[in-house]
Amino acid sequence: MRRFALVAASAVLAACSSGGHAVHVTRGTPSPTAAASALTTTAGKTVWLCKPGTSPDPCASSLSATAVLPDGTRHGEPTPPAAPGNLDCFYVYPTVSQQATANANLTVEPAETNVAIAQAARFSSDCRVWAPMYRQRTVNDLFNVQHGAANSPQNQLALASLRSAWRDYLAHDNQGRRVVLIGHSQGAAMLIRLIRADIDPDPALRSKIALAILAGGNVTVPAGPRLGGALTGGSFQHLPLCTRLGQSGCVIAYSTYPSEPPAFTLFGRAGAGVSALSGETASNRQVACVNPAALSDSPSAIAMLHPYVPSSQLPTTSTSTPWASFPGHYRAQCRHSGTATWLEVTPTKQTAGQPTLLQQNLGPAWGYHVVDVNLALGDLVSDVAAVAH
Repeated sequence: MRRFALVAASAVLAACSSGGHAVHVTRGTPSPTAAASALTTTAGKTVWLCKPGTSPDPCASSLSATAVLPDGTRHGEPTPPAAPGNLDCFYVYPTVSQQATANANLTVEPAETNVAIAQAARFSSDCRVWAPMYRQRTVNDLFNVQHGAANSPQNQLALASLRSAWRDYLAHDNQGRRVVLIGHSQGAAMLIRLIRADIDPDPALRSKIALAILAGGNVTVPAGPRLGGALTGGSFQHLPLCTRLGQSGCVIAYSTYPSEPPAFTLFGRAGAGVSALSGETASNRQVACVNPAALSDSPSAIAMLHPYVPSSQLPTTSTSTPWASFPGHYRAQCRHSGTATWLEVTPTKQTAGQPTLLQQNLGPAWGYHVVDVNLALGDLVSDVAAVAH
C-alpha cells in the first residue's frame, strides 16, 4: 500500500487556499495573458503523455488482472479487448509533478506515467485514451496559499496549458469522434473550468461530450431537496448530472469519505479547498454526488464497488498479473448532511489480514481522496462502455 499511497498522495491539488489572499507572481512566471498567447502559438505541438498509436503509451498497457475476493481466494479475469475506436477519452491527471517550480514543465516523468497507468489505462478497453502534459501546479506548490486563488498566474498558466492541448486535440486528432472527459483532483478542477468556459456554452462542443468523469473536484449544483441537488445550474448550466446508465452528455462527480466529511474538509462541501481552484462559490450550492456504481435517479442507492489497482503499486498483494481487482470488498452510497455531500464507502465483511484501500493517508480532511478513482475504476469503465456503443 505504501507505494500506491505515495503515488496517489501526490495526486492531490492545491486545495488549502482561498481567493481572499493577495496574488504574488513567482519570478519568471508569465502573466495569464502572456501564457495563453504563448501556448496558442504552439498548436499542434502538444506533448502527449498518452497518445493512441505511439510507444511508449502508459494508457495502452496490459489490462490483465487477478481478482482478490473478500475470503482471500483469487482467480484470473478475462483481459478486455481493445477499444473499437469510435470513442475517445481525454484524461487530465491530478497533482503529481515533483518538480521544484510552482508550475511543472512538459517533461514526461515517472510520476505522470505511473498515475496514467493507475487511473487511465483501463479505459483503453472502451476508448482511445489521449492524455496531454500540462503546466500543472506541482506537489511542491500545493500549500502555497498565495498561488491558490483560481485567478492566480500559476493556476491561469495551468489552465491555459490544458486549453491549448484540448484545442490542439480537437483541431488535429479528434476526427469527429465523441469524447469522454476524465479528471481527478487538480485535473478535475481544471476540466471543470474548461467545460464551464469552452464546452458547456457551445451546443456543438456539448454534443461531442459522451460523458464527463470529474472525481475529487467539487462539481456543484444548486442546493435542493433531492439528495444530489439539482441536475444543472451550478458548475454547468447545460451538462446535467448522470441519472441512468448509458446516458450521454452527462457528468459523474463524487468525493469518497468513510462518513460525513469534517468541517475543515477539502472536498464534499461547496466553497471548501478545491472549490477555490475551480473558481466555485458556495452561495446556495452543494457539491454533486453521482455514485459511479449505481447511475440512477435515486441518488441514495447503495451499490458494490469494483476497485482496480496496479499490482506494482500494491506490493502487499503480489499477483502474477499487472492488475489486482477487489470485487465484493466495498459498497458505496451518496450521502448528504448539512452542507456536506459525499460518496460514503464502507467495507464488507472480509477475512482478517486482507489488504484494504480504505486508508485516510492524508488525514480526515482528505478522506479517501487518494483512491477516489481506483475505488470505483471498474464501475467507471463500465459507465464509459455503456455510452461507447
